[in-house]
Amino acid sequence: MPTKTNPDAHAWRAWLQAQSQKNPDPMLREYYRRSIFDPDSTIADTPLVALDLETSGLDPRRDLILSIGLVPFDLNQIHFAARQQWLLRPPRNYANESVAYHHITHTEASKAPRFESIVADLLDAIAGRLVVVHYHPIERGFLERAILGISDAQLRFPLIDTMALEARRHRRGWRKRIRALMGQTPVSIRLHDSRARYGLPNYEGHRAVLDALAGAELFQAQIQHHYTRSTPIGDLWL
Repeated sequence: MPTKTNPDAHAWRAWLQAQSQKNPDPMLREYYRRSIFDPDSTIADTPLVALDLETSGLDPRRDLILSIGLVPFDLNQIHFAARQQWLLRPPRNYANESVAYHHITHTEASKAPRFESIVADLLDAIAGRLVVVHYHPIERGFLERAILGISDAQLRFPLIDTMALEARRHRRGWRKRIRALMGQTPVSIRLHDSRARYGLPNYEGHRAVLDALAGAELFQAQIQHHYTRSTPIGDLWL
């Protein structure tokens, strides 16, 4: 169980403070101003928001954001009534083959707003809340790329990755060595399989707001089982 804040976590606070003053985009400066987290704050005292993106692939350099879902929460309650979801019209077409994965048709996407028309609402919804995701390279990589597509400024913020927390427990240390010695395959840390370990129900996958809800519930279970409410957020974020 973590007991000491990661010293590198303090670099995030310095970054957020600097961006709140120096970021060239006024909208992003305001986001950073509202989101200067103290890494020594406890997870119980920190407002959270679960975030999920549905994309046309896994590479932010060539693939596209098709929908965004978020659910505000804390360790006591998930505020599902305050959820938000946006279907987006990408700047170019995406492969037909990907529809089988994300279930967003070209017709649906063609009627949706562009990312630039919803970004202010998105930033307002996550400002002041520590973002929780499952597999952070998607959310971090695609959001950074999307912002660069409409601005010369950078959007980057600390977040908690529930997949990384599962990896800490099941893909490292003595558990990993024992499974390797026994010839067993690594434990799955996918969202559905991770939730199943905590007895959480299965939701329909690849719906952004439902995956965000699933991530929020998973994180609450992870804290309950493996951490404490007084765990510093700097021990958890990336």
